[in-house]
Amino acid sequence: MYVEPLFHIVYSAFEVVGVLAIAAGFIVASVLSLTTWIRTRSFSEAFRMIRESFGGVILLGLEILVAADLVKTVAGNPTLNDVLVLSIIVLIRTILSFSLQMEIDGVAPWRRAMVTGPHIIAQSINRASS
Repeated sequence: MYVEPLFHIVYSAFEVVGVLAIAAGFIVASVLSLTTWIRTRSFSEAFRMIRESFGGVILLGLEILVAADLVKTVAGNPTLNDVLVLSIIVLIRTILSFSLQMEIDGVAPWRRAMVTGPHIIAQSINRASS
């Protein structure tokens, strides 16, 4: 079938974008943290900044990588084993996302409105520029 190579390209693109998002996000989070430290001279504020902003970046990267795994599984002729592996990967990444969200927010997600990875990054940028 001619569609399978296209799905492989899409899958690979999602993986590259996910990894690049995390790598670039680390650089941005580091710059934000350094800016915060220079502005406030507070190590604790700078540390909080890098934790919050990089945590949001990791959440975003995990969401993109889950999309890559979904495309990869659906692209071919998925077997029961492929679906089981995908389910385990999604479960692990969901638990990681949940744990990161609790670590960043300090409260369980059901106690607070859901906040996405990009929203957390935007909040960190706003704090750094204030």
